Amino acid sequence: MNPTLLIELFTEELPPKALPKLGAAFADHLFAELQKLGFVPAGTEYTTFASPRRLAVSIPNVAAVQPEQHIEKRGPAVTAGFKDGNPTPALLGFARSCGLAADAVSSLETVHDGKQDVYVYRMSKAGEALSAVLSGLVAATLKKLPAPKMMRWGDREGQFIRPAHGLVMLHGDDVIAGQVLHLSAGRTTQGHRFLSNGELVLNSASEYARKLHDEGRVIASFAARRALIGEKLKEAAAAVNATIAADDALFDEVTALVEWPVILKGEFEAEFLEVPQECLILTMQQNQKYFPLLDTNGKLMNQFLLVSNLQAADSSHIINGNERVLRARLSDAKFFFEQDKKAPLASRVAKLENVVYHNKIGSQLERVSRLESIAGEIARLLGADVAKATRAAYLAKADLSSDMVGEFPELQGIMGQYYAKHDGEDTEVAYAVEAHYKPKFSGDTLPEGAVAQAVSLADKLETLVGIYGIGLIPTGDKDPFALRRAALGVLRILLAQPLDLKGVLNIAAASFPAGLIQDGTVDGLYGFMLERLKNLLAADYPAADIDAVLAMQPTRLDDVTVRLAAVAEFKALPESAALAAANKRIRNILKKVEGELPTLNAALIGAGAEQALYAQLLALQPAVESALAANDFTSALKQLAALKTPVDAFFDGVMVMADDLAVRGNRLALLASLADLMNRVAELSLLAD
Repeated sequence: MNPTLLIELFTEELPPKALPKLGAAFADHLFAELQKLGFVPAGTEYTTFASPRRLAVSIPNVAAVQPEQHIEKRGPAVTAGFKDGNPTPALLGFARSCGLAADAVSSLETVHDGKQDVYVYRMSKAGEALSAVLSGLVAATLKKLPAPKMMRWGDREGQFIRPAHGLVMLHGDDVIAGQVLHLSAGRTTQGHRFLSNGELVLNSASEYARKLHDEGRVIASFAARRALIGEKLKEAAAAVNATIAADDALFDEVTALVEWPVILKGEFEAEFLEVPQECLILTMQQNQKYFPLLDTNGKLMNQFLLVSNLQAADSSHIINGNERVLRARLSDAKFFFEQDKKAPLASRVAKLENVVYHNKIGSQLERVSRLESIAGEIARLLGADVAKATRAAYLAKADLSSDMVGEFPELQGIMGQYYAKHDGEDTEVAYAVEAHYKPKFSGDTLPEGAVAQAVSLADKLETLVGIYGIGLIPTGDKDPFALRRAALGVLRILLAQPLDLKGVLNIAAASFPAGLIQDGTVDGLYGFMLERLKNLLAADYPAADIDAVLAMQPTRLDDVTVRLAAVAEFKALPESAALAAANKRIRNILKKVEGELPTLNAALIGAGAEQALYAQLLALQPAVESALAANDFTSALKQLAALKTPVDAFFDGVMVMADDLAVRGNRLALLASLADLMNRVAELSLLAD
């Protein structure tokens, strides 16, 4: 077993939101490069360390020297190697690149690369020492990290995210000499800025984590530190019969801010609870990185937890200081809330004229007018209260001009609902003001009730049509106006509502002034949204089934999942594979037809297999049509099982492309009628292997 390799870069405090990715990227890249060079055997498990002031990795079983290296370099084709008995420039150039003289080209071997014979140069050389390559690997790794911003410091030329002050490169008990960022590698690191007893000398790579913990008061592993913080916070919350209001992002950020976490509990005056709890929670989480506490009913308590980076015999001064800072923050929130309530929400709508939505589309006030129109039309289609829907759409963006939303943009909609309730607006209207932003993210709840859904659809459809319609179509990972998210929100609502996708897109398009959006916007958006729908369904259904159903270009999405369920049952039939294959064959035949097909003529139907297929087609049509009319897609597809025998017999005994053009056209028309009947629920040819 070879010794453990430890690499640590000691820095000033690293960006907390980036630390988890930085730590993982640092360790992953170094390990991958060492493994690629043969220093580390396959299957080796390494340990990642990332704390506010360090990135490190510990890799066991690292060899001091690479295995012998076998080099193979391929050159030009043999056919291009010689001309008139002399080496070509291409062959001579390849020889020079391999360190061979012109008269040594005959020593080159040849291999077949799968297409042709090519020249190849092979050689073996002794492996390099770890000490010869490690500093270069570390330097290259630092340049590849997902750094938010690079810095220079002092009179050095080195660049990194934060000034670097120390480098450890230990292989077992030995220091690997080298320089990175003008730092010479050694065996000395630093512990906690205040709790440590000074420099820590590492005698071996294997004692790194233990020594930092015991003597340096640093939990170097990000994962271990995060787990400890979560456990201690949960215990502290349970002690007061509460739960924590926090997401993963807050846990990650706090973990990235502390090296030696200590959980403390603070309080604030109960009078602040008169402010909507969303405001208080947001300011505690976002501004102070505190963990708010909720009681058993989900209501905010006037207590909070904080994670300190200091362990003191008396923590009261730390708690008091944090309480004092929080009190000022909560006072601001309370002031904003009280000031906002002095003006009715409806009075703020006019101010939206000064809020630019997009310079090509106009102001938020112009947008509100479109939202009223779209929401009213959709509410009518849903059988909802049109007046409530248009009122909610009118108020939906009013809180953008409030002081609270100006301070905390994340509260838009939430504050609108509070202010609407304060003004005595209808309950459904107030709820729709907040819920029209839903769903905000993957997995978020959908708005409840037809009024809220109408306004939510209006908001997202207006964004989609407006932004897409002026040519700002998402490309790659660039989607600055979150059109993909808006599309998914519309799709999730429409999967459960009897609305026509193209119909509501046209409603949204009609709300814009003539000539403002590009021609073809609705058709383009429809295709864009079907792609999003495919991704949305992929978690629950096979890709082939989704392609088969969406190939029908459905506009009513509430029956898409019903069609998918029917396809699944159809595939379970013993006849399904043969019918899918036959359908694919029919589609391929019809693709080659030029011009329009004639009307199917019963008088030209031949005897035997052709007549049997025609008779079965006529017999099935009423039952299939009836099932489709009742949206019984499963029954419609199951009826098709009766076609297997006559279809097989038809292709076995009938020449479709007959010499008689009239007969040929009629047989093609028969196949077209058959394809039309078979593909009313889904494109069955896409189910064929």
